[in-house]
Amino acid sequence: MRRRDLPSLSSLRAFEAAARHLSFRLAARELAVTDSAISHQIRELERSLGTALFRRHGRRVELTPEGALYFPILRDAFERMAEGAALVRRARSSGELTLQVYVTVAVRWLLPRLYRFHEEHPDILLRITTSYRGWEFDAEYADAGFVYRKAPLEPAFHYTPLFRVPIFPVASPALVEAGLRHPVDLARFHLIRVPPARDEWKAWLGAAGWPELEGLPGPSFDTYLLAFEAALAGRGVAMAAEFMIRGELESGRLVRLFDIAVEQPGSWYLACRKEDRHDPRISRLRAWLLREVAADPCLLPDRR
Repeated sequence: MRRRDLPSLSSLRAFEAAARHLSFRLAARELAVTDSAISHQIRELERSLGTALFRRHGRRVELTPEGALYFPILRDAFERMAEGAALVRRARSSGELTLQVYVTVAVRWLLPRLYRFHEEHPDILLRITTSYRGWEFDAEYADAGFVYRKAPLEPAFHYTPLFRVPIFPVASPALVEAGLRHPVDLARFHLIRVPPARDEWKAWLGAAGWPELEGLPGPSFDTYLLAFEAALAGRGVAMAAEFMIRGELESGRLVRLFDIAVEQPGSWYLACRKEDRHDPRISRLRAWLLREVAADPCLLPDRR
């Protein structure tokens, strides 16, 4: 028989289940279809093969000699297909996985922890890329993305909320000594901005009661890393989250200003294509990231 002359898969599944249970009713329950659908599929298969496969005795059925000959062949075939599917799933649970990460998060938070992921999952080769399209996940170049996003979320992607963070202004000790004591004093200094997070200063100044200061001039940088370097050099005041500058705050190289913090307007997520959300590699990465987030007191786990 040529392969294109094979009976339909649905009729083969119906026959295999009915032959295994010797019951159309139980086969229908297993396959989540009606009893009549099972009967229809088996009649279609019998027409295709040109022979009866069951003898029907009211609600009871038994295999004909031809049915008894065909059943073990199909049973073994379905078992082989199930084994093949499991083999493919196991293969997908290991191997390479490319993770897109915003560069500052990669350097300041992820990399110091990454050895733990490698120890837990030595079969996954996790590749890190810091290339990005804005701050959104770029599915063309990565399997998953550790990204910052504000609503609305992209409908083509699946997002796992990871955490939110409070943000606050920071500056060098030299600027503090120069008279940076109160939010109104910001009028005498430059505000350092990161364009993808341009609304952070607006949110903080509004909470501090000085929204009119938003228009102050200042340098702009593509990344927080560069913004923090400018702040360290005394070029102005930067907006920061503690998990990105923990070392500078602990060493005193940067000083947290004032006693006002606001929640960052967006949240941090693990993003992937919707069809990949159950990929075992991504599931293992997701579980690991959520554990690391829960263990970091600087982060606010996002419970949504």
